[in-house]
Amino acid sequence: MLVLSRKFNESIVIDGGIKITVVEIRGNQIRLGIEAPMEVGVMREELVVAATSPMVAAAV
Repeated sequence: MLVLSRKFNESIVIDGGIKITVVEIRGNQIRLGIEAPMEVGVMREELVVAATSPMVAAAV
């Protein structure tokens, strides 16, 4: 895992096409803006885990 420090309005670029920017810092939370091509899926990890859990798969 690569760990980077970023400040408000600073960004990182992944593979030349995905840009992640710190858009707000509020207490112990940050808000990130993500710019990515339409063909790249962007989803919160807890939603990916929920969608791939056995209970969800059994219900479908």
